[in-house]
Amino acid sequence: MKPEAWLLIALALLAGCDPPQPPAKSYAGLGQEAGAFNPVTRNHALVFPRDHAAHNGFRIEWWYVTANLRDSQGREWGAQWTLFRSALRAGPETLGWDSPNLWMGHAALTGPGGHQSGETLARGGIGQAGVQAQPFRAWINDWSLQGSDDIGQLQMSAGGQGFAYRLMLHSSGPLVLHGDQGYSEKSGKGQASYYYSQPFYQVTGEVEHDGQRVAVTGKAWLDREWSSQPLAAGQSGWDWFSLHLDSGAKVMLFRVREDAGPPYRAGTWISATGETQVLSGEQIQLQALAWTTQQNGKQVPTRWRVQLPAQGLDVQVEALEPQAWMNTRFPYWEGPVRISGSVGGRGYLEMTGY
Repeated sequence: MKPEAWLLIALALLAGCDPPQPPAKSYAGLGQEAGAFNPVTRNHALVFPRDHAAHNGFRIEWWYVTANLRDSQGREWGAQWTLFRSALRAGPETLGWDSPNLWMGHAALTGPGGHQSGETLARGGIGQAGVQAQPFRAWINDWSLQGSDDIGQLQMSAGGQGFAYRLMLHSSGPLVLHGDQGYSEKSGKGQASYYYSQPFYQVTGEVEHDGQRVAVTGKAWLDREWSSQPLAAGQSGWDWFSLHLDSGAKVMLFRVREDAGPPYRAGTWISATGETQVLSGEQIQLQALAWTTQQNGKQVPTRWRVQLPAQGLDVQVEALEPQAWMNTRFPYWEGPVRISGSVGGRGYLEMTGY
């Protein structure tokens, strides 16, 4: 799950507008009523490659890639590439500075040298950023994610101060629709997003850290979501897991924490060949085991116990680099993780609202 709604405020500031004021007890404005924006409805069929492109009329969406990598020395790396679109008002894209769309990019590299991140901002309608379906291309300034119409093959590049990466992604499995055929509930009260993933990428390429280029290989996971009101008021943040298990299976899990009451949990079990099983809240057990204080004083849980009894999964998920705080203007934690227990593996963890 990837509702990075801080960009609703950050990009409004970029546009010289007053930031939208979130309603009381709403996390980062994501609980705002959809108003004139398009609603997310059940029984809406996703269509590809059309839905790889931007969805004007919805308030917020994102294209999100995380990659677990290894170099020839056996050292582990993680790379993140993210593009967010936020609409100031409902309506189609227009050319020029009157475009309703604002864009934000986040990139990060985690490895033996620690965790480094970068951020870039842009306006829609003037060519600085955008997404097209055929051939697929997503870009913001000089960061890009581009390739074939069906996103089966992608080139991914980005960089920031002291780091960069250039990676080739090739999928070996099908797209995965989360929830009810892509309708992914986030609160149990009707708030939802459209959500699908491509979790089967094999990766080759290179990362660059402080001027040193290193060849890497690994696995990557792409997430796509769009919505106009993904959360309910009173949801304080979320914890999201994308896990590549050594068995070949993959797991997406999230919990959205509530100001009052238990968190909302959901997920998807993905077989090695791409068959899926929806996971409901009662089937998911998540327990924070160890906490790490970040450089800004925030404490976040960087080691977890994850249990899916019906699948026989009982593992510990631990951060490769506990200090993986994203140093963006609206910061959060995101980084690669190791998996141990009933099965091994690698993956990614995102935590917000701490």
